[in-house]
Amino acid sequence: MKYVRLGRTGLQVSRICLGMMTYGSSKWREWVLDEADARPIFKRAVELGINFFDTADMYSGGASEELTGKFVREFTRRDEVVVATKVFFPVDLAFAGGFGQTAQRSPNTSGLSRKRIFAALDASLKRLGLDYIDLYQIHRWDNATPIEETMEALHDVVRSGKVRYIGASSMWAWQFAKARYVARSHGWTEFISMQNHYNLLYREEEREMIPLCRDMGVALIPWSPLARGFLVGNRTAQDSIEGRTTRARTDAFAQQLYYREHDFAVVERLSELAAERKESNARLAYAWLLHQPGVTAPIVGASKVAHIEDAVAATEVKLDPDELERLQAPYVPHPVLGHS
Repeated sequence: MKYVRLGRTGLQVSRICLGMMTYGSSKWREWVLDEADARPIFKRAVELGINFFDTADMYSGGASEELTGKFVREFTRRDEVVVATKVFFPVDLAFAGGFGQTAQRSPNTSGLSRKRIFAALDASLKRLGLDYIDLYQIHRWDNATPIEETMEALHDVVRSGKVRYIGASSMWAWQFAKARYVARSHGWTEFISMQNHYNLLYREEEREMIPLCRDMGVALIPWSPLARGFLVGNRTAQDSIEGRTTRARTDAFAQQLYYREHDFAVVERLSELAAERKESNARLAYAWLLHQPGVTAPIVGASKVAHIEDAVAATEVKLDPDELERLQAPYVPHPVLGHS
């Protein structure tokens, strides 16, 4: 496993991050694995050298954080690993929608107010069973809270010792720039990472967010590197009715993001090159992302041991400029997706 610095910090992370949204409770989403099925995947990830694990308070209504902390204590040494979690959405097992839906539920149980951040952080630490969080990220932008209030609260949780670094997830580039400016102008802690929507099927981040982060030395840790499984090549236009996997059949968010006609053309090109190179679609899709300037560690969701092995193997795959261009050529611009 190769390790790199997270942005301009001294923090060392593996080039693959294990996304923990896949583990928790199937009561939240049908494709989520319970503890028994998740354990061998996490164990194998550690064996392969992965030291970077990303979850969120909302995943499985908090159960994902519970498993993350349990597995970290069981399989790793705390001082060697980087644990990341996120705050914004309600932590409610019944709140299965999450992405793409309004986060406003009961008062003060979502968003990024000072009250919410302090309460959510303590709740996350309790579920994780840890004394501190390495990377605490805002899951989305909160239009209802002044960014000054949010950034000061995040600075204070870092000063308290409960958080080491802070990061952000999908938003507009101007919002991210504003948050960094507000923090810097007050001498507060700045975001050191951006967890954005980026893969072969969705490249709109190349317009503004990615150049901005590269210029500022902010680490890119993209979510959905396989486009929620779409790039594997086993999706059809009828997945919502007769999908080949539980994930394909029940993942409504994927239906919102992908399944356009030109998305299938990108997968077809990926499959062609994968066949020529005798590699899996997944391995080449990860490799393409790892070749993109500024990308530190894609966040990989794995429901089988072989999935995480494929991701780690991709760190050794070399693509020449012609191959990179072949993979990119069929892309057609998308509407901006994933910010809400």
